[in-house]
Amino acid sequence: MSNRPRPVQYFSDEYLEQCRRMSPEEILAFLESFRKLQAAKPAKSKLISLKVREDLLEAFKHKAKASGLRYQTQIKQLMSDWVHAQP
Repeated sequence: MSNRPRPVQYFSDEYLEQCRRMSPEEILAFLESFRKLQAAKPAKSKLISLKVREDLLEAFKHKAKASGLRYQTQIKQLMSDWVHAQP
């Protein structure tokens, strides 16, 4: 478990306005999808092979270490953040 603080999510005025225009059916569909996502079993991890420029990988490892983070954990967090980001 990471000791770093959880990120704070900020919403743009445009996004909040879009949410205000949602119908009750759209809100229910969103909540049901969110419930299913939260109730899902943790997914299995899969070992992958990824080609990355050496200088980029070394810089990433250095920055992660300086932040007290494991670089592979940070890569997974960045992937997750990107997938779950609002459009």
